[in-house]
Amino acid sequence: MINITDDLKIRKGMSIHEIDKLVEKALEEMTLEEKAYAMTGHNFYKNVITDRKFGVRAYPGGGVKRLNIPPFLFTDGPRGVKITGSTCFPVSMARGASWDVNLEEKIGEVIGAEVRAHGGNLFGGVCINLLRHPSWGRAQETYGEDSFHIGQLGSSLVRGVQKHNVMATVKHYAANSIENARFKVNVLMDERTLREVYLPHFKHCIKEGCATVMTAYNKFRGEFCSHHKYLLRDILKKEWGFEGFVHSDWLKGVRGTIEGIQGGLDVEMPRPKYYSKELIIKVKNKQIPIDLIDDSVRRIIRTVLKFTTREDPQKYDTSLIASKEHIDLARKVAEKSMALLKNESNFLPLNLEKTKSLAVIGSLADKKNTGDKGSSNVNQPNIITPFQGFKNQFGDKVKVLYEIGKNLDSAQKIAQSVDVVVIAVGYTYKDEGEYFENFLRGGGDRVNLGLKSSDVELIKSVSSVNQNCIVVLIGGSAIIMEEWKNSVPAILMAWYSGMEGGNALADIIFGRVNPSGKLPFTIPKDPAHLPFFDKDADEIEYGYYHGYSLLDKKEMQPAFPFGFGLSYTEFKYENLKVKLSDDSIIATVDVTNIGDMIGEEIIQLYVGFENSKIDRPRKLLKGFKKVEIEPKETKRVSLTVNKKNLAYFNPETKNWEIEKMKYDIFVGPSSDVKSLLNSEIII
Repeated sequence: MINITDDLKIRKGMSIHEIDKLVEKALEEMTLEEKAYAMTGHNFYKNVITDRKFGVRAYPGGGVKRLNIPPFLFTDGPRGVKITGSTCFPVSMARGASWDVNLEEKIGEVIGAEVRAHGGNLFGGVCINLLRHPSWGRAQETYGEDSFHIGQLGSSLVRGVQKHNVMATVKHYAANSIENARFKVNVLMDERTLREVYLPHFKHCIKEGCATVMTAYNKFRGEFCSHHKYLLRDILKKEWGFEGFVHSDWLKGVRGTIEGIQGGLDVEMPRPKYYSKELIIKVKNKQIPIDLIDDSVRRIIRTVLKFTTREDPQKYDTSLIASKEHIDLARKVAEKSMALLKNESNFLPLNLEKTKSLAVIGSLADKKNTGDKGSSNVNQPNIITPFQGFKNQFGDKVKVLYEIGKNLDSAQKIAQSVDVVVIAVGYTYKDEGEYFENFLRGGGDRVNLGLKSSDVELIKSVSSVNQNCIVVLIGGSAIIMEEWKNSVPAILMAWYSGMEGGNALADIIFGRVNPSGKLPFTIPKDPAHLPFFDKDADEIEYGYYHGYSLLDKKEMQPAFPFGFGLSYTEFKYENLKVKLSDDSIIATVDVTNIGDMIGEEIIQLYVGFENSKIDRPRKLLKGFKKVEIEPKETKRVSLTVNKKNLAYFNPETKNWEIEKMKYDIFVGPSSDVKSLLNSEIII
């Protein structure tokens, strides 16, 4: 196919040994200018001007034209491929609520196939930043508040995407969880907090074989993350053995040539600024060692060739993009993500025989609303709204009415005229999302963690004239509900549920689908129970505790605990047994569906550290499994925890250490200790 020398060719099916030989030969032959070119993105602004919008094509970078070494072709995510027409899945936070690693891998396979069908080979959409505080504007792009949970789902997405020879990027490395101040904020934390809370999910994805890493905009301990030698060279590349390449984020991802190269940043995206003429000059002036340049170029070419020379598992034509099979999966994902938070007196599911009329009321009742409008936005016109979903699924059997709800008198009149009211309220891209000052109206970090006052008034007004109300919450993170949650019998967290969200919602409300989603974060009763958050901070310190571990430490009861979600059936846990093998803890438990409807239960395992001699959380999630159980059926479920996952990082020895002590083992349906079976084991 492509020759560098007569006896060394780029071809499909190359071994890694052959690729390595080719890369070394390429490095010998490349000019310094070609090396600099290989370390940047290309033609971004030219393409955006031509396209008149971002997200129309895959954007190129790297490559060696003279030697015919192919470029990488970048597309964004994570709710699908950010190129017009792609399948629009529910946001990552919704998928985090599914707790379904196998489903997330299937999503990755669809995304990988659509990246290829669009002409790309790099997917920059594995967002695994930890949700420290629900105010974070881009919370919807990650999976939740718990590092173990995020790592399991993120690595599943990596695995699925890369099956189609698409390079996956994990982002944003690291400690990125404030949006408005992302270009300036300096994040401080001690070493245990870094190692135990903010890095494990990244490490898990690297061990899965993730091809590339995108740096964060923020500073960490006074240095920008894209220039951070400790994060990039010492931990990522040396300690974790990462063999891929590191690229910057896209707006202000690089702040200096020498700083970036010395820090370990391999690629400047999306265009050359610091890694072009200035880089060439500084190498010639001996300000930057050529060895560092060669290390970066070696990583880039090697990674690209590893993926582009593999045999493809299938052909990738445009008929794959938003195909029926892919859209059906988007609907399934929405169904498995929605979390039922309240169901007083088993109000749901609605009985189709008894429900003759239904009103869908609210500002989001008939709005195409799939999440923010930034880099994660998927331009897909065929979005099913809540109102459309009810009309599609049950319009021939139930009279379905719509009211936007701005006029409370009109809303009350419609509510009085129907059997049941679905109130669809929450957020849009104007309330939360990626922040671009003077570019997109709205977005950024949230200030108010509750609903808008107009939504609260609507709920109270409508429920005062018709008690048969279901509140459907749309958003990407925790919503505090204390001022209205006792006014209605049912509350369902529907998230930004993708292109098929309306159909999925109708199926759940009427019981065609049994809800199985569980919260991937804690919902507090009061914002004061959360860590300090300042969206405009110049500097902030992240503590060791947040989410359920913080509320456990403070002995505060949440409104809804991490891992919580109701079902239309009921599950009973019995007979917990725990045993120790050479390298693992193995817990087994009987889970019985004692109701009358088939359902999926998410069995969660937490390890308790209350006997520790050092400061550690009361408990941490260390295992989970989603299991489908028939009515009256009992399944014996096994959960395994590697002993390594019990370790803490000792900053004095700079090693991971496992304490010899008694560990509590909790198994159950959520993080609420009252719902958990308990055993113990001594190590």
